[in-house]
Amino acid sequence: MPQVDWLSNLLQMITIAGQLEVRCAYGAPWRVAWPQSAAHEIPYHVVLKGRAIIEDPGTRTTRELVGGDIVLLPHGSAHVLHDGSGAAPGLTRNRQGSAGWTLSENDGQGEHLDMLCGRFFIGPPHDRLIRDYLPTNLVVRAMAGLSEEGLASASNHLASLVALMRMESAGDKPGGYAILNALSSALFTLALRAASESEQAPPGLLALAGHPRLAPAISAMFTDPARPWNLPELADLCGMSRATFMRHFQDKLGRSAIELLTDIRMSLAANELKKPAMSTEAVAESVGYQSVSAFRRVFTDKMGMTPGQWRRLASTDE
Repeated sequence: MPQVDWLSNLLQMITIAGQLEVRCAYGAPWRVAWPQSAAHEIPYHVVLKGRAIIEDPGTRTTRELVGGDIVLLPHGSAHVLHDGSGAAPGLTRNRQGSAGWTLSENDGQGEHLDMLCGRFFIGPPHDRLIRDYLPTNLVVRAMAGLSEEGLASASNHLASLVALMRMESAGDKPGGYAILNALSSALFTLALRAASESEQAPPGLLALAGHPRLAPAISAMFTDPARPWNLPELADLCGMSRATFMRHFQDKLGRSAIELLTDIRMSLAANELKKPAMSTEAVAESVGYQSVSAFRRVFTDKMGMTPGQWRRLASTDE
């Protein structure tokens, strides 16, 4: 079975929109606190120049970010960014740009920071899928590769994308804000690709996708989710015994293959239920359920509401 572009398949199921909100131009000392984000939002930060310390009180982790680093917080965690000096920060001045984003500056005389901050918006109910399969914090580095291999790497493409975001946010040209928001959406996809290509891919979907021996199973589930896949069939596609397949899958994803298949099916079902012409019976069959009652039970368990409730909610939001 040919390998399928799992990331494009995922992003066809889940609508992601990006929005730049703030460009921070600070001299040390400085400090910025971000509260917990809403369920359907993922904050991001792009360090263009300088360095920043990011602290996540929830996980009690601290990490240094340098120029070219991009951090996404898929769980929307509250977090603090600062210069690391421990000195009390001065006042900041915020100026609303004509393009729709804010320029935040201070009078600090220390090391200079240039950083873009924004967020991604996920169409409901797919925020649950993102939280379940992506890490709390995801840091990727945009570095221009010097080798031939580097030219095609995701980190090299990220470097080009970040350079374009820097230019657009520095100017005041027509369409700049729209371009920045479009680039933000591309940033999400490239960041996930770069993380999955990394040797230190975090546990979850990114580590799973970067595991070449498991790729045929992922391709199969995304290509034909309605097929009644079982573990022996999926293991056979990967050239593994059932026990070895289950162990590798659980180790990389933190969940079973059947759980992933069920989540793919329910995400597709949520999209199909938005279509008035699709009956619940037709939706159930389209994602591999012959029993409507079984489909309703699984959908309710995964999505926290019945198919009918989701259909009504989705129609009022449009």
